[in-house]
Amino acid sequence: MGRQGELFDSTPAGSGGGETLPLQEHQLIDWQQRLLDFQAPRFEAVASGRQLAPGQMDLFGGSSIGAAAVQRLDPLQLAPQHLQFWRWPERQLDGAALYFVLDRPPHLEGSVLLYVGETKQADRRWKGEHDCKDYLAAYGEALQQAGLQAQLSIRFWHDAPSERRARQALEQALIRHWLPPFNKETRGRWATPFTAEPG
Repeated sequence: MGRQGELFDSTPAGSGGGETLPLQEHQLIDWQQRLLDFQAPRFEAVASGRQLAPGQMDLFGGSSIGAAAVQRLDPLQLAPQHLQFWRWPERQLDGAALYFVLDRPPHLEGSVLLYVGETKQADRRWKGEHDCKDYLAAYGEALQQAGLQAQLSIRFWHDAPSERRARQALEQALIRHWLPPFNKETRGRWATPFTAEPG
């Protein structure tokens, strides 16, 4: 299976990919704020138990698969885990799950959802190579260079369907709803300053 396209430019400067200027603080904050502006009404709706207006739903106009679960599932109510949770000596997580990678930037007024994924074995999914891990590393480095902080976490929902197709259908419904910028299905939605697409 091919890797997702590069959302972040993780090529070191001077390595043949051309000189890359570090992102400035205002660029990073503007990008985060646009993401927050889109996702905040969704967080507010799910927290209050109300549904979004039709005009605020699914910009892809896709199916209604998992619509009820999407409207009820609040990623912020799931227990936050450190991104290195899989290094724990004892297994803390097991079985099928949906997972959410979030950041709570101290300089913003809310959290942003960066990635939605699914797995049949929660304790193993984050081991080894994973495109989202690469994006998070580049994201963290960009923030650090700009003097900004990140408060990253990963959260698991263990009531996910055990059947793969049903779980993936729900994952896709959640991606369409939240439009997280690190998922390949939605990265084109965000004109992110991290993107270094070839000309």
